[in-house]
Amino acid sequence: MKRAFKNMSRFKLCAFVWVFMIALVRPNVAFVQEDPVVVIVNGITIVRSEIDEARLRLPERLRNAPLQSVYEMLVNSLVDTKLVAAEARKINLQNDQEVLQQMSRIEDQVLERVFLSSYIQERVTENALANHYKKLVEANKSKEEVRARHILVETEAQAREIIAELDEGADFAELAKTKSKGPSAPKGGDLDFFAEGQMVPSFSKAAFSLKKGEITPSPVQTQFGWHIIKVEDRRPLQPLDRSEIEEQLRVSLSRDIGSAYLQELRKKANIKRFNIDGTPIANVNSAQ
Repeated sequence: MKRAFKNMSRFKLCAFVWVFMIALVRPNVAFVQEDPVVVIVNGITIVRSEIDEARLRLPERLRNAPLQSVYEMLVNSLVDTKLVAAEARKINLQNDQEVLQQMSRIEDQVLERVFLSSYIQERVTENALANHYKKLVEANKSKEEVRARHILVETEAQAREIIAELDEGADFAELAKTKSKGPSAPKGGDLDFFAEGQMVPSFSKAAFSLKKGEITPSPVQTQFGWHIIKVEDRRPLQPLDRSEIEEQLRVSLSRDIGSAYLQELRKKANIKRFNIDGTPIANVNSAQ
């Protein structure tokens, strides 16, 4: 029984770590204002916040599913937990030394999660968000974006034939409409403006190496096939309106605040690290 409990405890320990990571990104999840009872098991209540937390531990596919579609499964899981835990208490398993050690570790993680969530939430203010957005805009001020068209075909030979047609004066947009297999073909291969790194590496590198009006002299290969790329225009990177990236902005600021606070704690702490076999690590910075 202890072996079975040990395996179950490790699973729950990992689950708590996962919930903590989500709480750092979405600090409001941990605090539910309305917390109605959803089921009573032998007189023990299970509330809505327990359902919400259990949902966060699901695989991504199920976590993103409508709550109603996974609700019964989550309730059944929590009911089983309450029932098994009650049986464990009948044999005084809660006082087992291994159980107490596991609970101590879990307590540390819950304290870490709740404290950091509160610490971050207090500092994600309107002023902090505005300053964070301003910094992001400034950091990207010197960058460019290009507007490009492309023609996507299956083989290098096909691509070279198209380049030859373009060299003879064929219209790029018309060739894209008739010969490209990409989804942008009906629009003449137009991909609109994009920043460096928004496309796959080889495509992005080729596009940003071109001047306005230039076409790649050789086909560019990606996992999708072979591309001929034409740059229609270049301009300074246009920042997205803050309202379009509000959630990403909040997540980014939360991570920065949490990371900075942890680094500050590490610098103040006396940390002695050891190798996996317990031997000392030479020349290690305790703040790492």
